[in-house]
Amino acid sequence: MKPIRITSADAFGKVAVLMGGSAAEREISLKSGGEVFKALKGQGIDVIAVDVQGSFTASLADLQVDRVFNIVHGRGGEDGVLQGVLQDKKIPVTGSDVLASALAMDKLKTKLCWQGMGLQTPRWQVLKNEEELAPVAETLGFPVIVKPALEGSSLGMSRAEDLAELQQAYQLAASFGCEVYAEQWVQGKEYTVAVLDGEALPVIGLETPHVFYDFNAKYQAESTQYLCPCGLDEEQENTLKTLAVNACEGIGISGWARVDVFIDDANEAQLIEVNTVPGMTDHSLVPMAAKAVGISFDELVWRILETSCNVE
Repeated sequence: MKPIRITSADAFGKVAVLMGGSAAEREISLKSGGEVFKALKGQGIDVIAVDVQGSFTASLADLQVDRVFNIVHGRGGEDGVLQGVLQDKKIPVTGSDVLASALAMDKLKTKLCWQGMGLQTPRWQVLKNEEELAPVAETLGFPVIVKPALEGSSLGMSRAEDLAELQQAYQLAASFGCEVYAEQWVQGKEYTVAVLDGEALPVIGLETPHVFYDFNAKYQAESTQYLCPCGLDEEQENTLKTLAVNACEGIGISGWARVDVFIDDANEAQLIEVNTVPGMTDHSLVPMAAKAVGISFDELVWRILETSCNVE
């Protein structure tokens, strides 16, 4: 599929911005959706805002539009379910297809794909029950970070320094109702790379006084620092950008995404995860990266919407 450029708002037809959902990231999605809706409407596009609640099939049964801008974060909106419903209704949608969305939403499946491609990602161990906690110390050592496999925005994540903290971290992650895994703690610097139409935008470096880049650091704290330029030299930044594009292509991601990666103390890049419906709030990173190369928020939203207009 080859993206085309749209020069007239009328060419998009009637557009629905889908937001909300019932996942843990609902409130962030509503904020993102509100910003996207405002930007599209301000550019003369015939747009409606739809707060998706409950069953996606039921919520979208009467949806009569030409295309969809999907900004539903998390399970349901980012994991292939919404994409499948819209595919059945033959309504074009921004972003990745069913398979790529499902793979990217599942952090464990993503890591397996990257491992199969020969790309580096931190070592990990799935935790099926509390009996499996003790072997983590032998396999991974401490510290580790414990994550629910199907959540975004760092929800349910915590760092563990010993077995007692590991048990608490496991219980928190398990409360999100999906697979849980412990991942080797990466000592190094954190970066994020937005990818738009198969091209990487400038890398952003992330610095936070928090233990890690958690939900509060992402959406609420004023102490988080976003570095763009990121502080890497040109060769290092280009290497990281190429890695992000390859990481997306290997999973089949299209349209837009954001890849999170560490450079460890041995100067090796370690892929963490990829988001196929990144945030679009005032704290969000994709708009920040776009702005660094002269792409305004309005233009960014327009270009993302163009990804629903692909032709053979």
